Amino acid sequence: MLQSDSPPIKPKIVNPLSDEFDISRRSVSTKELPDKFTSPPLMEGLLESIHGVLGPDARPTPIQALSLKHLFNEPQPSRYHEHLLASETGSGKSIAYLLPMLHDLKQSELNNTQRADPDAPRRAVNPRAIVLAPTHELTRQLSGFAKELLHHVKLRVLCASRANTASRKNVSAAKMADVLVEGSDGELEVSSEFMMRADQIHPVDIVVGTPAKILELMRGRGWDHEAEEVLDKRPRRKVTVGEPQMGLGRVEWVVVDEADVLFVDPDFQEATRSILAEVSNARGHPVPFDPNLDLSTKGQPTPISYPFNFVLTSATIPSSLAAFLDKFHPSLTRLASPNLHKLPSSLKTEHFSWTGGNRDADIEHRLRRVWYEDMEKTGTKSKVLVFCNKSARVENLGAYLREKGIANVALTSAGDARKRGSNHHLDGLLRVRSDSASAPAATPATGAGSMDDLKEVPHVMITTSLLSRGLDFSPDVKHVFIVDEPRNMVDFLHRAGRSGRAGESGKVVVFGKSKGRGSEKARVVRKKVGALAA
Repeated sequence: MLQSDSPPIKPKIVNPLSDEFDISRRSVSTKELPDKFTSPPLMEGLLESIHGVLGPDARPTPIQALSLKHLFNEPQPSRYHEHLLASETGSGKSIAYLLPMLHDLKQSELNNTQRADPDAPRRAVNPRAIVLAPTHELTRQLSGFAKELLHHVKLRVLCASRANTASRKNVSAAKMADVLVEGSDGELEVSSEFMMRADQIHPVDIVVGTPAKILELMRGRGWDHEAEEVLDKRPRRKVTVGEPQMGLGRVEWVVVDEADVLFVDPDFQEATRSILAEVSNARGHPVPFDPNLDLSTKGQPTPISYPFNFVLTSATIPSSLAAFLDKFHPSLTRLASPNLHKLPSSLKTEHFSWTGGNRDADIEHRLRRVWYEDMEKTGTKSKVLVFCNKSARVENLGAYLREKGIANVALTSAGDARKRGSNHHLDGLLRVRSDSASAPAATPATGAGSMDDLKEVPHVMITTSLLSRGLDFSPDVKHVFIVDEPRNMVDFLHRAGRSGRAGESGKVVVFGKSKGRGSEKARVVRKKVGALAA
């Protein structure tokens, strides 16, 4: 038998996540990063605030250290920067973009170097920064966190997150000049008590909102109804389009939080790109905008350069987002943590096989096992977050568990609780920082001897991907149940990442079939989840 002198062929290793994530290594180096929050680069007031929020000995996470190194370099007066901040869930991305943005806004205010288009129209609100996020809940949490960082550096933050209300009757737009004022919870409210005069409007530095709400402020309430009537000629109730409430000529920062949703999801991407284009136009630098984005078109389009600091943040870089950025923002700088596209090391995974009977009963059984183990270890019952794929499934599971004596909150996108203009429907689930006087106290986990028990105090929240984006849940949320097959690994990472945050321990339980028809899908999910945990 002939012997070959050539080296043996190594088997090709295929990353099971390469079809969903951009796994290229095009980010800047993570070597020689700062290991402390210091002044400089932070101004003293921000440094004092960050120590108050995180503690005097807090160290920056990798993504925060990357921000300290790269986003605090003074840009050239005529040039703005573009950055993508990408890191695993629970790694502190909000701080990573809030600190440089707040620092720059305050510095330009103190130095009187604010750059605005003098010809841009003035409105009731004329922010210098806009932060976009996909849900009302996340906008409220982000605006609240920004305010915590501004105890010693005074800037004004408004959260545009209130649910839409019916238009006022018997009052013409010509006679009523609505302005936006800050409500008791920091939300935006519409008031007709003041005429729209610049000397009666408090300056606003930062507006945080969903794309839909920001568009409403930019174009006027009811603008989307008018657009629908152009496409649909059938007669319908007349809707008067309100006056635009927000001017864009002073905007120097736009942050797109959860960019893997706002630039990828069809429900968001057109609105997000439209906002960016309108801000550019108001700043005197029009950019091309096509509502029908087609990344399959061959050729290299004209790169887009915005006349403001442009920051995207994300816990993942899906292939579609990478393709978009490569085409339209080739000069954008990627700042990515070493553990991007990985589950936190503090988050354990478990695969639970359906018994073949009632799946709701299987979920109930696994919930009770969680609390039995809790009582054995700590004497307190933890909170559980359950993710389903459809709203009907959320409501049905919630009803079943209530029948079995397990109080729960079943939250869907159309739920009444989301229309109250606050995050009180998440009381006891979101992280509450000790110095946040305005935040409601978290409901503590309860023990067997407490008057609060599973029938009275909800220890379970059931929802769709609605609450999987960005929200900083309390350490009391020790378990995440994924009871429907995840649509993709981007969705899985965001759902799983609601537990095991900031080094806290947690567990994600993935339900699926282990044998028979449909088990192949569960096997693929198990393989991909294993790659995320590697």
